[in-house]
Amino acid sequence: MNHRRSVALLIESSNAYARGVLSGIADYIRHHEPWSVFFPEQERGATPPAWLSNWKGDGIIARIENDQIATVMRKVNCPVIDVSAARHLPNIPWVETDDLAICELIVEHLIERGFRQLAFCGDPGFNWSNWREQHFVRLAQQAGCEVHIHRSVSRSDPKYSWNREKRGLVTWLKRLPRPVGIMACYDIKAQQLLDVCRELNIAVPEEVAVIGVDNDELLCELADPPLSSVISNTHRTGYEAASLLDQMMSGVQVEPEASLIRPLGIKTRQSTDTLAIDDADVAAAVRFIRENAWKGINVSDVLREVPVTRRSLESRFRKILGRTPHEEITRLKIDRVRQLLVETDLPLSAIARRTGFQHDEYLSVAFKKSVGVSPSQFRRAEQQR
Repeated sequence: MNHRRSVALLIESSNAYARGVLSGIADYIRHHEPWSVFFPEQERGATPPAWLSNWKGDGIIARIENDQIATVMRKVNCPVIDVSAARHLPNIPWVETDDLAICELIVEHLIERGFRQLAFCGDPGFNWSNWREQHFVRLAQQAGCEVHIHRSVSRSDPKYSWNREKRGLVTWLKRLPRPVGIMACYDIKAQQLLDVCRELNIAVPEEVAVIGVDNDELLCELADPPLSSVISNTHRTGYEAASLLDQMMSGVQVEPEASLIRPLGIKTRQSTDTLAIDDADVAAAVRFIRENAWKGINVSDVLREVPVTRRSLESRFRKILGRTPHEEITRLKIDRVRQLLVETDLPLSAIARRTGFQHDEYLSVAFKKSVGVSPSQFRRAEQQR
């Protein structure tokens, strides 16, 4: 009889990110040889459970969030995969979100809505927040935007209190130029920003647009107004972590390096659903394109909605957004194609119909010109990742 491997999961289930990771692990187990899973109740950053130092199982997937857990993990006699960005044990494999890709999505999301004043609200107690701040600032400055930073007192700091944090957010928000687009390091911080904006009678998203990370759907929908957020591919994070652990338990040597998982996209809700564009004609053109890009529209259709000359619209459009109306239509269509290639098994002909291309051949040519590879090569690479 084959030995069923025993695996412990030290991952909390109190937030959407961790639950997504757990879902990915469970999916991996369903598609491979079953494991005997030990999944005790665990709070994020909690001290190591007493049983951990005597664990006799075959492997562990853990969020190693503090030095105490790291100390015990160094002594366990089995493979370990880390799914935390804290990096207390740099000599073991770890799987985490691609923070650069997250910031690329957000900067593009805010700029395409016309924002040229951008801001970041972070928690310096987390590596991932600091990395996101660095990427965000660099990308925003490269795009010619002015950037403003607020670093909260970390929740792990003995001096932390919500009243103190709220006072800091009030002062910062009052000083920010408007309109401004703010990236919060994660959804909870974004919700706090929205709460303070409401108390200060700041119009969201017209004066201050706010976007978070992780797309915790319950939190995002309960926020006032509903919160736009990056959709982290947590399921894939868990699946990849389980795959690496399986390899290690089979005797395969896995390098102690990062496996960074790209996000799926952005779920746009009311907190960023605006256009901070002073030019009314360009704003109307952008709005029409975003609502109809996948219906096979062209620039002539846009001009029927916005009664200006093509030369005038293209010149003003390029000045504000850095691209022409035709380029904006194509960009949105290609983005939707990428999403459908990753998230569905639809054939290319069906994807072409859903994204406004007359034929899948036209789609293939446009996609390769934009992305650099064919749709089938892109889908294959994403599946292998």
